[in-house]
Amino acid sequence: MPIVAVFQSPSLTKERYEESVRQLTGGKSRMASPADWPVEGLLVHAAGEGDKGFRVVDVWTSEDAFRRFGEKLMPVLKAVGVEGEPDIYPAHTFVSE
Repeated sequence: MPIVAVFQSPSLTKERYEESVRQLTGGKSRMASPADWPVEGLLVHAAGEGDKGFRVVDVWTSEDAFRRFGEKLMPVLKAVGVEGEPDIYPAHTFVSE
């Protein structure tokens, strides 16, 4: 079952997001396809700035796939100064092209 992961934290900024992308991808300035992620299982990734700050929303094939990604991501977030945990929940509905 797909899961949704939403991450927003006062310490997450556009600049820290971009630095985490560089570290996760070995220097790429942005993630452009699921193949850019260090693990398989990503279905959707969206990141942007809203009224309440910078937010990242991912949809993963399973909680296991997301946890594998978290093992790669959490040390990077810590290194760039981002704190917090994502909200994770099962997708009730998932529609894509």
